[in-house]
Amino acid sequence: MRVISGECKGRPLKAVPGTSTRPTTDKVKESIFNMIGPFFNGGIGLDLFGGSGGLGIESLSRGFEKFIFVDREAKAISTIKENVKKCHYEDKVEIYRNDAVRALKALHKRELTFDMIFLDPPYAAKSIPKVMELIDEYKLLQSNGKIICEHDASEKLPDTIASFAKSKVEIYGKQIAVTIYTYVDIEDSNE
Repeated sequence: MRVISGECKGRPLKAVPGTSTRPTTDKVKESIFNMIGPFFNGGIGLDLFGGSGGLGIESLSRGFEKFIFVDREAKAISTIKENVKKCHYEDKVEIYRNDAVRALKALHKRELTFDMIFLDPPYAAKSIPKVMELIDEYKLLQSNGKIICEHDASEKLPDTIASFAKSKVEIYGKQIAVTIYTYVDIEDSNE
């Protein structure tokens, strides 16, 4: 696992020890960034099920100015901190050990909004719709922002969830799917 592109291109990243998290493969990560970027001019992002931190770190390497990482597992938090340090991004991140629902509530209280939100929960949890409803309720996504969901390919996510509409779906092999959502009222949501 490594940073694919940008200022930290080629930097190796550590995976979370054990089998409780499933890192996004380099192939899938590269494909995601080809769909949403590939590079950015600033912005604030949220990785709600941070794991190793690979998606947020890739975003920072490609031009995001700040990223917030959340994960409920201590091993994941430790791994994110280690990977952030390897890339010298300590001053560009906030890292919290928390569950997704509590984290969203805390972010809402801070009146934060994000340009991009990654949702890669444990596949068995099937929690993406509930989490997206909270993101909408708390108004955490900028009007031109994107929610990138990684999920089991067998899980078909709805065309719309709360105020968000599916804008793109890609399937990788038999197990991995990536679905991207934007606000329903955005003109380019059908592209």
